[in-house]
Amino acid sequence: MRLVLLGPPGAGKGTQAQFLTARLNIPKISTGDMLRDSAESGAALGLEAKRYTDQGNLAPDDMILEMVEERLQQPDAGKGYLLDGFPRTVYQAERFREWLDARGEALDAVVDLLVSDDEIVSRISMRRVCHGCHETYHEVSRPARIADLCDQCGHKLSLRDDDVAELVRARLKIYHDRTEPVLHYYRGQGLLIELDGRRPVAEVTDSILDALAQREGRQR
Repeated sequence: MRLVLLGPPGAGKGTQAQFLTARLNIPKISTGDMLRDSAESGAALGLEAKRYTDQGNLAPDDMILEMVEERLQQPDAGKGYLLDGFPRTVYQAERFREWLDARGEALDAVVDLLVSDDEIVSRISMRRVCHGCHETYHEVSRPARIADLCDQCGHKLSLRDDDVAELVRARLKIYHDRTEPVLHYYRGQGLLIELDGRRPVAEVTDSILDALAQREGRQR
């Protein structure tokens, strides 16, 4: 199954991606994680992208496309994958469709998590991320067992550089201006599934899996 998971920053895409990929037995492919790993390693591409993201902007389209296409050619993505937060512009969506068409492949569905801007700002201000494995926590809805330490690998948790309030609002503006048109693009192709992302995590996961099962039933 080839899936795209979209929604505003802080909508819960990363958390849902982890649960969904475990249930569907496909890899999670997050451009955000790849860029952060690249920057932390000192790689030129990652450091260049960080100049954009530190200001609340998107990394250049062609940089992201090259990175995603290279990742999707690795063996573990051969039977499917979940793209977390990509594509983020109509240009990316169009070029990605051309790439899939050339390979005789197609997306199965695009899931959009609906969450209001006010809820996003509240959520992100209490979000903490592991520097080791990128596991995401929330001080209220998903706290770590030991304060400020990752349950999975024991690394320190912290607020991401781009999660401060003014940058969150800048990222939301970019999302509305540049990524919401991607939803219209996929809606026109009959691929879009829109779900309430404000509910408890397990309920959102179940609703996504139910919607995917219904879609597979219709396709059969």
